[in-house]
Amino acid sequence: MPQISNLRFLFSPIKPSLPFPFSKPKPHSLFTVLCSSSRRHRTTPNHQSLRFRSRSKSTFSRETNSKSRERDKGVPMEANNNETFGFNKRRAEGRDKSDKPKRNLQLKTRKLNPTNTISYVQILGTGMDTQDTSPSVLLFFDKQRFIFNAGEGLQRFCTEHKIKLSKIDHIFLSRVCSETAGGIPGLLLTLAGMGEEGMSVNVWGPSDLQYLVDAMKSFIPHAAMVHTMSFGSDSKAQFGASNFTDPIDIINNEVVKISAILLRPSCSEGAAVKPGDMSVIYLCELPEIMGKFDPEKAKALGLKRGPKFGELQSGKSVKSDLQDIMVHPSDVMGPSIPGPIVFLVDCPTESHVQELLSIQSLNSYHADYSGSSPENVKTVTCIIHLSPASVISCPSYQKWMKKFGSAQHIMAGHEMKNVEIPILRSSARIAARLNYLCPQFFPAPGFWSLKQLNSSKIDSIFSGEDCVSKFPESILAENLLKFNLRPHAHLGMDKSNIPSLMSPTEVIEELVTEIPEIVDAAQHVRQFWLGSGETKGDVTLAQDNKLMIEEPWPGENALPSCLENIRRDDLEIVLLGTGSSQPSKYRNVSSVYINLFSKGGLLLDCGEGTLGQLKRRYGVEGADIVVRNLRCIWISHIHADHHTGLARILALRRDLLKGLAHEPLLVVGPSQLKRFLDAYQRLEDLDMQFLDCRSTNLASWEAYEGNSEYKYCSTTGSPNNLEDVNKPTVNNESTLFARCSRMQSYWKRPGSPVDNAMIFPVLKSLKKVLGEAGLEALISFPVVHCPQAFGIVLKAAERINSIGKMIPGWKIVYSGDTRPCPELVEASNGATVLIHEATFEDDLVEEAVARNHSTTKEAIEVGNSAAAYRIILTHFSQRYPKIPVFDETHMHKTCIAFDMMSVNMADLPVLPRVLPYLKLLFKNETIVDELDDVTDAVSAVS
Repeated sequence: MPQISNLRFLFSPIKPSLPFPFSKPKPHSLFTVLCSSSRRHRTTPNHQSLRFRSRSKSTFSRETNSKSRERDKGVPMEANNNETFGFNKRRAEGRDKSDKPKRNLQLKTRKLNPTNTISYVQILGTGMDTQDTSPSVLLFFDKQRFIFNAGEGLQRFCTEHKIKLSKIDHIFLSRVCSETAGGIPGLLLTLAGMGEEGMSVNVWGPSDLQYLVDAMKSFIPHAAMVHTMSFGSDSKAQFGASNFTDPIDIINNEVVKISAILLRPSCSEGAAVKPGDMSVIYLCELPEIMGKFDPEKAKALGLKRGPKFGELQSGKSVKSDLQDIMVHPSDVMGPSIPGPIVFLVDCPTESHVQELLSIQSLNSYHADYSGSSPENVKTVTCIIHLSPASVISCPSYQKWMKKFGSAQHIMAGHEMKNVEIPILRSSARIAARLNYLCPQFFPAPGFWSLKQLNSSKIDSIFSGEDCVSKFPESILAENLLKFNLRPHAHLGMDKSNIPSLMSPTEVIEELVTEIPEIVDAAQHVRQFWLGSGETKGDVTLAQDNKLMIEEPWPGENALPSCLENIRRDDLEIVLLGTGSSQPSKYRNVSSVYINLFSKGGLLLDCGEGTLGQLKRRYGVEGADIVVRNLRCIWISHIHADHHTGLARILALRRDLLKGLAHEPLLVVGPSQLKRFLDAYQRLEDLDMQFLDCRSTNLASWEAYEGNSEYKYCSTTGSPNNLEDVNKPTVNNESTLFARCSRMQSYWKRPGSPVDNAMIFPVLKSLKKVLGEAGLEALISFPVVHCPQAFGIVLKAAERINSIGKMIPGWKIVYSGDTRPCPELVEASNGATVLIHEATFEDDLVEEAVARNHSTTKEAIEVGNSAAAYRIILTHFSQRYPKIPVFDETHMHKTCIAFDMMSVNMADLPVLPRVLPYLKLLFKNETIVDELDDVTDAVSAVS
């Protein structure tokens, strides 16, 4: 890899000249360094179209009597020709939080109704079609709702199936790890943003829960976590038991009693249990149903109709009115019906099974228990097994199962069986329609081929049919499978809510009926690759499957030299999540997978559900290969919709590579992310190495290359602390984050000294990883959104074609979340692809400024001013559930991103040509799709 200090000349042997509306070109600016090769012919961009100034309608440029608006007024940045743009300075500096009133999020108080109650347990299919998380279980009552485990994707599942999150009272964790608790952070933030006052929920778990709470404090307000409660024998636990295996009462009211029994691995007997090893069995017991009162029997025993009838029905004995006897409830009441009992068992390893067999407090629930009077014997109605298939299939576990007689066993372990029916049906339906229109950019989702996977890998681990034959009362869990508990007449399994199988053929038949012209549209799109000559530009596909453009389309800038003879196994950009703030039915939150094929790949941002998206795109086995071969994960900023899927990815990679020689995965992100990861690693090892984004900016790379021995003298100009390392070596008095600028405070956070002897070895590791991935540079640069928000530049190494000609490497720029800003335009100059956030439509400039996001038009103008070859817009507000609002006028080099959209570098020339057809595909869709119980909680999350 060439010296980073020579990047100024490596990317551009001849200094380019780009008129720049923010400041005069500087001889050694970031703009100079990051521009692509001057050998590429470019059309001159319309620089005047990028006007970074406050709109007349902007909240921050008009006079207002509101003190809060005056306090948040955006400031114009330094610029040439008096051109400025509006942004929320207080938000960018992180001071807007102090403006918000401190809230104590209240729990809902509900009046319970023990009579005429409807109750059931239901499988919520989190992870069941992708095996990425543990399934969740809903315990439902008329006035109370309980959820057991909250893995990633729970919000999307509940939104999809109209399960109201605002009705949830308690969440119980069977273990505390990324598999069972990955959805907790996003769920707490979503609830906190609901309504004017916000909401909260009780979260229960073993003592390990405190480690998760400590980690979440780095990005979740304290008010959202005040109702997290742990139990066990640990010093951190708030609720304890006299004996380790004694039940711990958690909930005990008129409708249900919920208690917990701790389960630890047998090998840790007498020793401290490691965080993450603790598991929980939850016992849910409904009260008995009193027998029917018989008034004729009461009259026969000398009782007159009146208050004494009621006392007998409430369980009290009374004296007869006509006879000298006491009348007891059993004399006049029919036999009572025992309340149903449900167990939720999570036994993660075989070492936990030995402990499970020895728990004495469960003896009274065994079918053959004879150690007490009959009235104390409890019959278990249903057991939901969250244990993995490998544990359930072991003889010891099956021996334990047999102790409960005729109890209904529901096998819900996420390894049991992949359900071919996609959990996110709405998203799968959109994916199938997109695939029909343009399979090159929208490959068939991986879950359509899971049937073949089930018959091979999964069945080799554990045969569900074998279990059913051994236990006649066993059933494999499916999405939305119910077991009714009340009323008693309906006790038992209920499959009526299980979704029906959905095939791509059905989806396409529906599409063609709805939009008949889509058939011709799909044929036209295919012509872009078939090269029939019927479309402008004579797009042809050569024998080696390379896309060839014989002449540019109208308004099209020439093909950049880096795409000359590009191979299809060079680069693919996969948009895993294209929504903002929180997951929705149609768009997951932010993540971009940079697929370098045989050279591995990188993740740019990693919102909740990223692993599930990878598995939907590549299939279960394919996604495991992707995770195993990750080279680096880069996180733009600390907002939850950009990083809460990180722990699950890292934990899976750790498990996949266990026992194999490998290096920890490099995670590059803002310093607050390190605080989260350090705290979280007390719970489970993530097998990663962290590097601050500010240590990967241009100045840091130059400092590293300037002293490869990592030895520094205390001389003037030596980078002895982080501020010096990140201080540009160029004259940047006019740039956004220069000293003496209004954003100077940005650079002072966190401001603690950093040992370069620690940073530079990590940079060396990153440089090695980049080289192995065929990359020449990974450079982070600051953007305007919140404290320590960054964008990134990825530059591929040069290559030599078959005739010995040197071909420059491509350049990808990802904006993260940002307002348009000079640093972004400079970094994007000459980019092959600019992936830019476009949260709001053009008419919502005020909101874009308030949230420090960009509108669609602003994002396109950034790309045009930077002479980017292609622009991909992403990070759309969830108020645009399927397709955002946009104006096609300036979209000649732009495309709208959708979840699972996969853009091969060889197909870039036709990318904008697909956009009008995408608009046709969604022509009948409404702009706003009101989602039950989900608000556009931008204020809470982003």
